[in-house]
Amino acid sequence: MAVDRRTELSDFLRSRRARLRPGDVGLPERGTRRRVPGLRREELAQLAGVSVAYYTRLEQGHGQNVSDAVLAALGTALRLTPAERDHLRLLVRPVPRRARPVAGPQRVGPACRQLLDALELVPAFVVGRRLDIIGWNGLGRAVFGDFPALPPERRNLAWQVFLDPATRALYVNWEDKAEVTVSLLRQELARIPDDPALTARITELTVQSEEFRRFWARHDIKDKGFGTKQLDHPVVGPLTLTYGTLRVAAEPGQTLVTHHAAPGSSSEAALRALAARATACGAGGLGTGPDVGRGGVAGGRAPGPAGGCGDRGAGGRGGRWLSRSP
Repeated sequence: MAVDRRTELSDFLRSRRARLRPGDVGLPERGTRRRVPGLRREELAQLAGVSVAYYTRLEQGHGQNVSDAVLAALGTALRLTPAERDHLRLLVRPVPRRARPVAGPQRVGPACRQLLDALELVPAFVVGRRLDIIGWNGLGRAVFGDFPALPPERRNLAWQVFLDPATRALYVNWEDKAEVTVSLLRQELARIPDDPALTARITELTVQSEEFRRFWARHDIKDKGFGTKQLDHPVVGPLTLTYGTLRVAAEPGQTLVTHHAAPGSSSEAALRALAARATACGAGGLGTGPDVGRGGVAGGRAPGPAGGCGDRGAGGRGGRWLSRSP
C-alpha cells in the first residue's frame, strides 16, 4: 500500500471539516438538507479568511507554500487541538530529509541503557522509529510481555496492540490504547512519509486487522504523552500505572516510556512481586534485543519465553509473561 502525502492531507482536512456543524462555529443553520455531514467548503473558507478556490486546492492535497498565518487560521476554523495543528503542519511541511533520524539499525544509546537499568521498580521500554520497541528493563519485560521471546519484527507497539491477543487482553481499556497507537503511527507517517518499512507495517495492519482499518479511517490525532493505564496482568492481576514519555535527546526518533504505581498501593506491591520473580527467573536488569533494522512484516511463530520461567498456561495468554510460581 503506497501512502501518498497529498492524500493524507486531503483526507485529514475532509475528516476535520466533516465533524463540524455550522452551529459549532457560530454560523446559522440553513434550512436545506446537507448531502454530506459537516461544514461546506465555502463555509470553512469564510471562517479561515481564504478564497473557496484556495481552500479547495488545499483540500485536494496541494499544500505547497502555505503560510504560517493560513495554517493558524485553518487550525482555528477547524477547531483543531494543539496535536492536530502540529500534524497539519507536518502534512504540509514534512521533516526535511537531512533532519530525519539516520536510517538503518536502531540502537539504544549508552546513557539511555544506564537509565533503563537504574529504574529497578519502574517498568520501562524505549520506542524507536515506526513504533518499534528497541529496549526495555527487566520489569518492563515482566509487565508488558517477554520481548526477547518475540522475533525483532514483532517487537512493535502497533503490531502488539492489534495483532497479539495477549497484549489485547492486558489492556483493560483496549479501545483507548488502540486509538492512541494509531494516532502515534499516523504522526510517524507524517514525519517520515517515504519510509518503506513504515509503509509495509501499515499495510500489514490494514490487511490483517479490521479494527485497525476502522481506527485508521478516522484520522484522529491524540496527544497522550502521559496518563494512566489500567492493566489486567496474567500473573499479578489488576495494575493501575501512571505513565510518562520522554524524548531521548541524543537519539532522534526514540522515546523512553516509564510507568510507576502509587506509593503504598496494591499495584506497587504487585510490581515488587514481579520484580522479585523477574530476578529469580534471570530476567532482571536491562534487556535490549538484536538491533531492529528496516525489517519486514512478521511471520512464523514466536518462540517460548527464555530462561525456563515461562508457562504457556499462565493466564491463558500463550506464555508471553513470566508465570506464577507453582
